[in-house]
Amino acid sequence: MGQSRSVLILGGSGQAGSGAAALLRRWHPTLPLTIAGRDLDRARRVADELGGATAVTIDLRRGDLGLPADQEHSAVVSALWDDHLHGLRHAQRHGLPYLNLSSGLVDIAPEVVAGAQRANAAPILLASHVCAGVVVLAALEWARGFDRVDTVRIGAALDELDTGGPAGAADLERLSAVTSAGLVRRDGVFTWVTGPDAQVEVPSADGTVLPGQSIATLDVPSLALATGAPDVRFALAVGESAGRRRGEGASVEFRIDLEGVDAAGAPLRTGRYLVHPAGQRPLTALGVALGVERLLGLRGEPVPPGVHTPEALLDPAYAVERMVEVGAAFVDAPGSG
Repeated sequence: MGQSRSVLILGGSGQAGSGAAALLRRWHPTLPLTIAGRDLDRARRVADELGGATAVTIDLRRGDLGLPADQEHSAVVSALWDDHLHGLRHAQRHGLPYLNLSSGLVDIAPEVVAGAQRANAAPILLASHVCAGVVVLAALEWARGFDRVDTVRIGAALDELDTGGPAGAADLERLSAVTSAGLVRRDGVFTWVTGPDAQVEVPSADGTVLPGQSIATLDVPSLALATGAPDVRFALAVGESAGRRRGEGASVEFRIDLEGVDAAGAPLRTGRYLVHPAGQRPLTALGVALGVERLLGLRGEPVPPGVHTPEALLDPAYAVERMVEVGAAFVDAPGSG
């Protein structure tokens, strides 16, 4: 499917935006891209490196984003915090697919309401999950071996030097200020947990155990509702990663544990790590690129208008293949199986 209009990437010169643009350029060499940022020189550098891309400045305080009236786009990606939601409104006015990865669980209500009010405008992909949904997709791919999933436990080990650049660091600070509580599903009930009840140990693949806590992330309801598991938790630990402990760069690890039964009704348990030696940026960029590819109809059936999440649109097996392509590795946890 050819595209004559460009994908508008708000925050396209940041880590997630530029990484997603690079993947889209690799997968679809003729896809036009518009790198939008507040620093035109920086946006131009990214656009020049990509080739076949343009650079523009944006003003998120303006309803028209400060864009020329004659510019036409095929989709809008918000790879930065847009507190006025002008990016979403711009997409809806022009009937364009929209993807956002900065809202988080506690900030998605306005997007959900906007999607409900204009349900026939265009698809909205809420990808404010950890790494834009790829962790959920990995877990769902491994869950295919179960007849019933009872428990999903994910422990993320994020390096303290790998918070995703200025925009990512600002997102973490904002979301932490909103709530320190975590969201879990316990005995089938979505429950907020705080204090000692939220504290969790997160084991690294090298045997190091980091102190962490349950967090409020969209991954929890996505996994709970996709698998039917009555017990779901997503915990985060921030500290020195396994990569830096080896004297290398900052890495990221996600320990994914599933419990349930197999097709014969026998108990089944699996534990695996999703690891990337370059940290969270490549995985987040991948999640965004997968979402854009799907929204544009470059892979799969056309996406209908409405509010969507990554696991509702993306094939987990395909996502895992792409994870390997961008350098991710999957490691069995000790004693799993």
